[in-house]
Amino acid sequence: MALLSRRLLLLSMAATAALPALAQGIAPRPADLTVKTSTGRAVPVSVWKALGPEKGRILFSHGALSAPWKYQPLVDAWTKAGYSVHAPLHVDSTDHPDRDKFQGMASWSARIEDVRALADHLGGDYIAAGHSYGGLVALCLGGSAIAVPPEVKTPLRDLRAKAVLAFSPPGAGMGFINPGDYAPLAVPALIQTGDKDVPPGPGGDWRSHLLPYEEAAPGGYRYALVLDGVDHYFGGGICRPELPGPVQADQLAIATDLSVLFMQAHAGGDKAALQALTGRLSETGPARLTVK
Repeated sequence: MALLSRRLLLLSMAATAALPALAQGIAPRPADLTVKTSTGRAVPVSVWKALGPEKGRILFSHGALSAPWKYQPLVDAWTKAGYSVHAPLHVDSTDHPDRDKFQGMASWSARIEDVRALADHLGGDYIAAGHSYGGLVALCLGGSAIAVPPEVKTPLRDLRAKAVLAFSPPGAGMGFINPGDYAPLAVPALIQTGDKDVPPGPGGDWRSHLLPYEEAAPGGYRYALVLDGVDHYFGGGICRPELPGPVQADQLAIATDLSVLFMQAHAGGDKAALQALTGRLSETGPARLTVK
């Protein structure tokens, strides 16, 4: 338990370095929905409805210290494509009023409680998506077995999560990830990073974000997307809109376009989308897309 706490601290420290700047971000968005965890804690949820007929629902988990409304380019692309987005405000967000009450491992446990409560509210199949710390949450819903405090019920997998979108999830040495933790991933997944997405600290390597792809068993439609010139925040396009930029808008458009094709193909059974996604496979930039 002590080791797990230290590892979570490492993951949090990377985001905490940006805390003053994050506090200057865009104004909070009022919750559209409130769900209750098994312990009775209220979880505010932002909801964006699909434009036109709904093709699916996305449960989105934001990055550490951030908030759902700081991912508007993703939300806009997904709702335009026919997906409704449901995103809880986690307790580690700088916009959460009770943030000081959830230090250390408490934020990890609370995140699991948040998504379980929201998934129960949705009551059916969904796509698990997330960025950074939230990408870790999404991968757990898809079957990855990350260590949790003893009071958290396992397994973490939710059979209603039919596919995973993980933008820049943490890799080994970036928190509390042990070798093999991502291996049980049981659903199709798209794992994204960029060649400027270097974790803070000595020896940081952007390739570490691809650990879920590397550890997952082949044959289950697991994709890795590496975008040239892209950092952890797409230059402030997601998670940290207060960054000076420039926003890596072209690369972000590629990521959202491929994420939509992925969802259509692997959560919607769209054969044309699968063919289009397959046609985008490439081992060279600006968008290196591979599958196993």
